[in-house]
Parts: sequence; structure tokens; C-alpha cells
Amino acid sequence: MRYNDIRAATFLRRVNRFVAEVEIGGEVVRVHVKNTGRCAELLVPGYTVWLERSGNPGRKTAYDLVGVDKPVSGGVRYVNMDSMAPNRAAGEWLAAGGLGALEGLRAEVTVGDSRFDFVAEQDGRPVAIEVKGCTLEDGGVAKFPDAPTLRGLKHVKGLTRLAGLGWRCVLLVVIQMKGVDVFMPNWDTQPAFGEALEQARDAGVEVLAVDCQAAPGEVCVDRVVPVSLERG
Repeated sequence: MRYNDIRAATFLRRVNRFVAEVEIGGEVVRVHVKNTGRCAELLVPGYTVWLERSGNPGRKTAYDLVGVDKPVSGGVRYVNMDSMAPNRAAGEWLAAGGLGALEGLRAEVTVGDSRFDFVAEQDGRPVAIEVKGCTLEDGGVAKFPDAPTLRGLKHVKGLTRLAGLGWRCVLLVVIQMKGVDVFMPNWDTQPAFGEALEQARDAGVEVLAVDCQAAPGEVCVDRVVPVSLERG
């Protein structure tokens, strides 16, 4: 997936979950933050952030904040933090055969009391795929969630139920950067999510993590990353 009309800015402060102030060419501008998570390690005053100009002239904010240059040892790591990007990138990856040939791939499908990101069939077997975007990284370890998520917990439990009914179920974690060595649940932030993943795995749910080739103008799924459900 690609972005249009990208430009750099300097992050100043987060006004609320949806709005931040940045400096562009000496001017302080309010922008829309396309991620309602905490992102405390990314939205740091002085960091370079990347904006996409909105095509809607009637909007209150002319730009969307979609990425950040995160300082790391020896340089910076670009992190895409657009919460819509993981599903779009995952859709492209699935359509290209990331999980093997899928028939009737559909997005945003309700099954029971849960709405899953993708549903398809494979060799006559129903398939449910739930995508989670991951922007939190510490020492090469990617973690999810960065804040407690009841919605995410519900999705994991929904996949567990469907796996018990014979579905192929996949929790696909899209890590929105390169440079990570392993993915694990954020046990410190939400132990219940990690416990739910353990139960899901034991029930046959596939917990799969992939990283991304990410740059200010584009993001795409790249490689599978090892998953550890051990308590950190």
C-alpha cells in the first residue's frame, strides 16, 4: 500500500487521542493522529514524524500523521503507525498467497458475535483471520497491545471458539516496521491478552507475526517473525 503527498514534520505534543501538534516550516499545525493507542515511545517531542495530506478540503486537519522516525542505536527506525495500514497490507499479502490459496476472501465479516477482518475458504474448510497492528518495540522485541484492549481480547476468544468448530483460525500480527527479532504478548500491560493467546494456541489457533518493509510513502508485509508466548 502506498501513500500520497507525504512530508516530514517535527512532533510537538499530543492534544488528545486523535489530534497532535507538529511544526512544519516554522508553523505549528494540528494534525489527525491515525492511531488511538498510547504510542508513548513514538510520539515524543522533537521526533521527526511523517504526514499525508488529506484529500478532503473540508477537514479541520489538513494532514494525517502516519509514521515516525524512532531513534535506535546507530540511527533511526521508521515505524508506520497508521492503524488502517495493517489490514490493507494484510489484505494484499493474503491475496498474494501469504497463507496459501484462499477462496472467496472477504473483509469485515461477522461470525457469531464477532466481526473478523477476513474470512475465506481453503480446501473446503472455513478460515477466519484477525489482524492486529503492532507498533511497540523494545530491544528487538515487538509487543501487543500497547494499551489494554477488550476488543482484541474478544477477537482472540472468538477465534478460539471457531477453532473448536473446525475452522482454520489465524491471529495475524502485522509489525509495522523492520528490525524486530521476536513477537510476544505485552504481559506487563495486559496479562489477560497473553493468557487468551495461550488458550487460543492450545485450541489450534495459529498465532502468526510478520514484519513490514516500511517507508514514509509505503508499507508492505515482508517476512514471518518468530512468536514467543512465554511470559517476559
